[in-house]
Amino acid sequence: MSGRNSRKGGGAARYRAGKSRRNYERTFAQRQCELTIESSDSNSSSSGSEARYSPKFPVAMWDLNHCDPKKCSGRKLSRLGLMQNLRLGQKFSGLVLTPVGIICVSPSDREIIATSGLAVIDCSWAKLDETPFTRMRSSHPRLLPFLVAANPINYGKPCKLSCVEAISATLFICGFRLEANWYMSKFSWGHSFIELNETLLNKYAACKTSVEVLQVQHTYIEEERKAKEKPKNYSEFYPKSSNEEISDDNSSKEVYSLNIIKK
Repeated sequence: MSGRNSRKGGGAARYRAGKSRRNYERTFAQRQCELTIESSDSNSSSSGSEARYSPKFPVAMWDLNHCDPKKCSGRKLSRLGLMQNLRLGQKFSGLVLTPVGIICVSPSDREIIATSGLAVIDCSWAKLDETPFTRMRSSHPRLLPFLVAANPINYGKPCKLSCVEAISATLFICGFRLEANWYMSKFSWGHSFIELNETLLNKYAACKTSVEVLQVQHTYIEEERKAKEKPKNYSEFYPKSSNEEISDDNSSKEVYSLNIIKK
């Protein structure tokens, strides 16, 4: 009897411990859910709320194994379960970012992404000629407009975007700003991409069609070209007076200045 009672007592203790643990896990899960709801309902644009805003549409990639797995942003997103891997020959029904696209991404593509998702081709810029683009099919191939990379490998280089930068730029332009920031938040350097291109991204996002996006791109590049060709004006740094112009009241300063020159 005593052995049976002790077994019953031990079973009851385990039951209470298990129940307590389940209650804790449920409470923690509920709190996580509340935080997510609060962040999505909030009008604040803080990075905390944006970082919790995951997309409700598929995001995918074709991985050509051209990149270093340790440095590839697409591979990292895949490991985190934030990117679906596509096979060569597999068609994607959503919008696809590809170097062989003809039309530029624009806000008019928002509905395509919202209903069918977004995909990117993860390949090396140095191996475009040997990349089988015909085996990565889509009804909506697109190109990105001019933007500057912020990733550690190509920082500051125009158009040399990583996978996550390309995804984030497309989402931003098409009106999914919270999702764009959410993807960039997965990388320690991610905030730099939005900050570096914020002016251009906002201008692109204010357009309606790809034609307008290209006009913004052309205007920006032309203004940058003219700014670089314009001679620098350093007149504000020129000295405005000399020792001869110093008044008698400042004679001591003049002597001090002359002494420095002599030394």
